[in-house]
Amino acid sequence: MSGNTFGHLFAVTNFGESHGPAIGCVIDGCPPGMDLSEADIQPDLDRRRPGTSRFVTQRNEPDAVEILSGVYQGKTTGTPICLLIKNTDQRSKDYGNILETFRPGHADYSYFQKYGIRDPRGGGRSSARMTAPMVAAGAVAKKWLAQQYGTVFRGCMTQVGEMTIGFESWDFVPHNAFFAPVADTSALEAYMDALRKAGDSCGARIRLSASHVPVGLGEPLFDKMDADIAHAMMGINAVKGVEIGAGFASVSQRGTTHGDSLTPQGFLSNNAGGVLGGISTGQDLEVSIAIKPTSSILSPRHSIDTAGQPAEVVTKGRHDPCVGLRATPIAEAMLALVVMDHALRHRAQCGDVSVALKPIAASA
Repeated sequence: MSGNTFGHLFAVTNFGESHGPAIGCVIDGCPPGMDLSEADIQPDLDRRRPGTSRFVTQRNEPDAVEILSGVYQGKTTGTPICLLIKNTDQRSKDYGNILETFRPGHADYSYFQKYGIRDPRGGGRSSARMTAPMVAAGAVAKKWLAQQYGTVFRGCMTQVGEMTIGFESWDFVPHNAFFAPVADTSALEAYMDALRKAGDSCGARIRLSASHVPVGLGEPLFDKMDADIAHAMMGINAVKGVEIGAGFASVSQRGTTHGDSLTPQGFLSNNAGGVLGGISTGQDLEVSIAIKPTSSILSPRHSIDTAGQPAEVVTKGRHDPCVGLRATPIAEAMLALVVMDHALRHRAQCGDVSVALKPIAASA
């Protein structure tokens, strides 16, 4: 199976299965000399891990990361960094009833048709659990970018199901189970409780923002910054849509408003989402992703078995009624990996990055 490595100069190879003994990644290309310990990585894993609230899967995984290589006396050596996360709370028996049937909305059918074999325990390689190593790798990228350029990555939920979430402040995001930028999440809690009771699920919309991004990152024509961002986001489980900047709202905008005017002091708007011609402008990168409803639900659904015969599927076990609830740190990490890779590629071709014009009308 190919397609397990993301990035070029900062390359992350993901390994393991949802119910195997461990999952992890190997990071190749991290610059030497950076202070790095498990304590730099664990906070982001804690934000993503299951069992953190009643609204997500109750699989109780500590997701404790171990650094196996690439660090000596607390500093990166420039050699491959291997990060390991042990699985400790697998319940493979929960999947005994789907060994011979395909769950609607899952990768069961497509994996079986492609390879002639599949790991049904938690979805194997197609499980959202495989995003944990990418979050760990993203934490390494975030630290390097913060030290080099002051780059900051933030994300929040802006919609869950039919409920639109307004923006009040980034300060509220760390203090609720939804990564919502609002003070009061009681309506969201009631919505999720009703959804779980009904045995159903819903989707979500996540907003991402990266500030203090160097200008000049991106390699046209086919390695554009925004193209690689879209590639990274679509690599996240359950993501079905990506917008850069104004995104689909661009359809109804006029050219007189969509084009971001420039002054000697900077840009007047950011409809481009921080990318022009595939190259970063130095403005905030603005990205939104759409996440589909969780496919693992208690409600019975029609399917077929491996022999092609009709079957009814009820997915038991511990699942998120909305996989979008834990998607924010995952998406932040993938955005950081894109910026990190392009920063190293830019330095290799053009030298150090230049300083961008300051935007006059910065986004919230």
